[in-house]
Amino acid sequence: MNALLVRVGADRSQGGGCWNAPVDSQTGKFVYAPIPESVAVHPGLKKPYSGLAPVLARFGTILPVNLRRRHMHLDPDFERLTYGDQGQRAKQLHTQLQKGDLIVFYAGLADIRGAERLVYALVGLFVVDRFVFAVDVPKEERDINAHSRRILRSGARDLIAHGRPGVSGRFRHCLPIGEYRDRAYRVQADLVDQWGGLSVRDGYVQRSARLPRFLDSRRFLRWLDRQKPVLLQSNN
Repeated sequence: MNALLVRVGADRSQGGGCWNAPVDSQTGKFVYAPIPESVAVHPGLKKPYSGLAPVLARFGTILPVNLRRRHMHLDPDFERLTYGDQGQRAKQLHTQLQKGDLIVFYAGLADIRGAERLVYALVGLFVVDRFVFAVDVPKEERDINAHSRRILRSGARDLIAHGRPGVSGRFRHCLPIGEYRDRAYRVQADLVDQWGGLSVRDGYVQRSARLPRFLDSRRFLRWLDRQKPVLLQSNN
């Protein structure tokens, strides 16, 4: 079994929306807020950020002004159990994973309890069921993923992973894994050891152009089982 660690969700970069979704560090409850969509999508398939307003209100948070009229690149889509990517990251997914392997999602979240540092946490997991190319998705099924919602050129290699129902989804409560050390966010050193190691130097997870690989995925799974995460087939 192979497993890759994939960063998702809005962040403080320009492409990430210059914002982090909220988390309550005492309860582990969080809002899943994707990055902004940057490419034209097929008519009727836009996902406005305004749809997050009710769940954000439960955290005493509102959307930043710069996102209120924008649309989300809803990816992964935990309701439809799909995750899409392109370029080198898509190539890594396609060449390193197969049916039964794991995609483990994490995000940087802003603590509503006022902590200065972000909370880096696992937010969901897919057991890979299959891969498809976004351009091959039938017209009537385009709403399954952000990449099939996009208007793509012929021959585009955007890849979509389908998660296996029942064992894939968003975590009801996120699982904090990060700490700030050596001027970057990294997986806690003790967790790197418990997981059996990662392919990135010193647990670095601040960016993930090269997707971190679990060196011992079954050891990671044993750790995850001990956390008893509850999987939800919903985005929020």
